[in-house]
Amino acid sequence: MNIGEISERSGLPAKTIRYYEDIGLITPDRSENGYRLFGAQDLHKLTFLARARALGFSIEDCRTLMALYEDDTRASADVKHVAIQHLHRIEEKIEQLQSMRQTLSHLVSTCAGDNRPDCPILKDLATAKL
Repeated sequence: MNIGEISERSGLPAKTIRYYEDIGLITPDRSENGYRLFGAQDLHKLTFLARARALGFSIEDCRTLMALYEDDTRASADVKHVAIQHLHRIEEKIEQLQSMRQTLSHLVSTCAGDNRPDCPILKDLATAKL
């Protein structure tokens, strides 16, 4: 398969596939004229990567998961450890987003939203400490 075909079959843009090659996540064969030649195993890896990225795993997590997937002697505990760490990061982000939502919701409710210049939203943005 050429890059257009594998892009269509994997659902990943050609640019992403080239990036994955550049960073060593995949290594397609090359024809004599230098064109990339993708096989079934490359398609499987790209599908794996697409799913992992859709779940929010970082590139480094994907690298680790791919290595574990290809290692027949792996321990499932190692895979679970990577997933648990990612789940904790997601939960932290959710907490941060809920806090942001609560704060912004309060600010929106205190703003009159009329023609007067005073605005508690701008006041908070100008005085809030990070």
